Amino acid sequence: MWRRVRKIVLCLLVILVALAGIGAAYQWYGSVQDKKTYQPVGRQYEVAGSKMHLYTEGKGNTTVVFASGWGTVNPYADFSPLYEGLKQHVKIAVYDRFGYGYSDMTDRKRDIDTITDEIHELLLVSGQKPPYVFAAHSLGSLEAIRYAQRFPEEVKGILLIEGGSPEYYSTSPELTLIPWIHSGLRTTGILRTLYHINGFAEWAANQSNGDKLLTEEQKELNRKATLLKVGNRNMRDEIRQSRENAETVLAGGKPLNIPLTVLTADDFGKLSKDQAWMDSEAALPSWSISGKQIIVQGSSHYLHNYQPDIVVDELLQLAEQEQ
Repeated sequence: MWRRVRKIVLCLLVILVALAGIGAAYQWYGSVQDKKTYQPVGRQYEVAGSKMHLYTEGKGNTTVVFASGWGTVNPYADFSPLYEGLKQHVKIAVYDRFGYGYSDMTDRKRDIDTITDEIHELLLVSGQKPPYVFAAHSLGSLEAIRYAQRFPEEVKGILLIEGGSPEYYSTSPELTLIPWIHSGLRTTGILRTLYHINGFAEWAANQSNGDKLLTEEQKELNRKATLLKVGNRNMRDEIRQSRENAETVLAGGKPLNIPLTVLTADDFGKLSKDQAWMDSEAALPSWSISGKQIIVQGSSHYLHNYQPDIVVDELLQLAEQEQ
């Protein structure tokens, strides 16, 4: 009997290895095809020996710099519902950290000072001019606050779009298993296969309103970016260092001498179910001498994909303030 069980187990292992090999080959071929059409929407610049991508448009004396949340594979597509309301009043600059969007991978560690050095260099070599208003989503709040700590003369305000506080991130689990799962699903071709199932793309984007505010072209960019980028080593290292990065920001001190607006999603009436997040969001304005919090109704974590007009209005208010 045990001999038969071992034979069955061995057969199953052989089948699994064969399926994994087929899936990996499918992913490789699909990636080769995707790379042919996944071309930068902005420009790539030499930063720290690699290519870093920046998308710009609009006009005005103030530049709104967008910092995406962790794991947001294509920041250009993610923030796109905001561009139309902003570009007639301010300049827009959306950067891709290394490992994201159209930027290269890097071997540099993803500590917060390295990341903000790269952002600073990118803005400089691409010809952007302060003053900047940072619009940061989720974990991007750390780099926005840290940038203002390190380069205070360049930043006139910060808008946090469901951005977490340094105190919150310094005590939160690093969730390092998640990017490994993402990477495994991508490299074995499972994720690519799932995208053929009707409704999967909308389900995967459920926190960003099913990408309903994106054009079909932007949705396709998100799909390709996910299948090419999600769970890569830069994203894994970034989340692994999130607590340490938060501690660095905490050590930098507060309050900032600039206005800070915190937009918190009501999570469709379920905000109070996450007491730690709710309390940390309420305390987050204390990071500024002029801070305020707004609870945004009818929204979830990717708040800008639910209520873009509110985000645009608050950004323009920050942009219009005298530095």
